[in-house]
Amino acid sequence: MELQVSTLDGKKAGAVTLSDAIFGLEPREDILHRMVRYQLAKRQAGTHKTKPRGEISATGAKMYRQKGTGRARHGSRRVPQFRGGGRAHGPQPRSHAIELPKKIRALALRHALSAKVKAGMLILLDKAAAKEAKTAQLKRKFDKLGLASALIVDGSELDTNFRLAARNIPGVDFLPVQGINVYDILRRDQLVLTKAAVEALEARFK
Repeated sequence: MELQVSTLDGKKAGAVTLSDAIFGLEPREDILHRMVRYQLAKRQAGTHKTKPRGEISATGAKMYRQKGTGRARHGSRRVPQFRGGGRAHGPQPRSHAIELPKKIRALALRHALSAKVKAGMLILLDKAAAKEAKTAQLKRKFDKLGLASALIVDGSELDTNFRLAARNIPGVDFLPVQGINVYDILRRDQLVLTKAAVEALEARFK
């Protein structure tokens, strides 16, 4: 399939033929869902923790005599029934990551790219570069292109001026091509790829 390439100023800059094996698949929601779950689960810190009764600092002596007080029988102040006691079956540090085969992860990325093409939300840029690190100037260019909620993916290195100018624009994310992922593609309405990013993706899946 062939798509038009434009510049940041909105001018035509030729056309690029995209590989059907990467951008022409029929998107499957189940694969995309599995990949998003995999990414979100993997990035959870898993550092939540409560103290069980064995980690509570308190005396081990019996609280009061067994009989004759009119109160329930108790031995330790560390038990969960008391304020300051241990937590029963509380969370402990662990990894939330789930398993997903490498081939499924690669396939999910291709399905995410194909989904943007099918929805008409893929925009190709000649290059993502700015002469000056001016947010206002870049915002006006984005408005001309209709970029309100977009992920911009460039080649292996981002242009410094472009990165500095774009980082304060709400609703716009940018990544080098090696950082492209399914979650970031789907969380924004539009996907913007430079010619360098397209070449890198096609080389990656060749």
